[in-house]
Amino acid sequence: MRRTYKFLLRPTARQEQALREMLRDHCSIYNAALQERRDAWRHSSKTSIRYGQQSAQLKEIRAFDPERQGRWSFSSQQATLRRLHKAFAGFFRRTKAGDAPGYPRFKGVGHFDTVEFPKDGDGCRWDSTPHDARTRVRLQGVGHVRVHQHRAVRGRVKTISVKREGRRWYVVLAFDDVPVEPLPATGAITGIDMGVTHFLTTSEGEHVVNPRFLGAMADRLADAQRVLDTFPKHARKRSKKHREAARKVAKLHAKVRRQRLDHHHKTALALVRAYDVIGHEKLNTAGMSKAPAPKPDPGRPGVFLPNGAAAKAGLNRSILDAGWGLFLAILANKAESAGRRVIAVNARNTSRTCPACGHIAKENRTTQAEFACVSCGFLAHADHVGAVNIRHRAGLVLCAAA
Repeated sequence: MRRTYKFLLRPTARQEQALREMLRDHCSIYNAALQERRDAWRHSSKTSIRYGQQSAQLKEIRAFDPERQGRWSFSSQQATLRRLHKAFAGFFRRTKAGDAPGYPRFKGVGHFDTVEFPKDGDGCRWDSTPHDARTRVRLQGVGHVRVHQHRAVRGRVKTISVKREGRRWYVVLAFDDVPVEPLPATGAITGIDMGVTHFLTTSEGEHVVNPRFLGAMADRLADAQRVLDTFPKHARKRSKKHREAARKVAKLHAKVRRQRLDHHHKTALALVRAYDVIGHEKLNTAGMSKAPAPKPDPGRPGVFLPNGAAAKAGLNRSILDAGWGLFLAILANKAESAGRRVIAVNARNTSRTCPACGHIAKENRTTQAEFACVSCGFLAHADHVGAVNIRHRAGLVLCAAA
């Protein structure tokens, strides 16, 4: 089993400066490699340059500029070139599929935030003592950086990455061969129905409150964004006050992200501890949060009819604020580590099917919160009904697999 751990770094002032220089120099390699690919395609009869060709040039680049490029890990620079290679591979894949291509872009120094070391011991070394304040990670060109290791790690270190988030620095560790730590069996199975009024509802009728972290921060974010928008575009890159305003907006968004992540982890852990099997709907979050298509007026060219975009925008914001996809990924990871099972079932008609008589009709869902079967008169909360049907379908999957 493979797991990822993320720990806060506590660098000294000199080490932090070296970390910023490391990101700057790797960003320079990324942009130079992107420019080389663009020029080769435009000016050399549409010639494609591959990762292997650019990786072979690193030795000469390091020898030409030993003060900047020669001080960093050769393997980490190769990983940066592979990152560009993956970006182009995704671009060509989307182009062939007919999707929006998304051509790889040049990275600004402020937007290049991660350097990866593909192998422990090659340019980096993880020196971990569980729950010991002396935990360090050694980075070539930076030194031994202190790590706030808040939990023990298990397994074999696969890759190490250094990541900048605002003014904080993190080390991200990918481990292989992580042992499973199964929890005692409870013999219980549940279904969960995700929502925006309630974050989730279990088949036992328990509602988990939706904290709406983004909504709670909306006023402060609006004020900070309003200040940021007052700066003219020509002064944005040179103004210290503009950088401070942008940093404040990013800080507020980072706080919302951390709050949401903490809530997801705690909610998922409670479910994993209480149930052996957890069923949930297969959710297409991207499709559910998509803006409605415009409705042209047939009688008036260039005029569009109301399509409910304003109301849908509010729902989309609530769906994205809830973060269903992130929560379900966390739930699956925790269940795998604990020896539990998570089953994704078809979401079709889960909120329209009566759990008492099995009658399916859209009229059964009278309002967003109420379910009233038009066939047998069964009454219940609509989210509870959906969760009960999800649990039933998860049980059928278990029986078919047995």
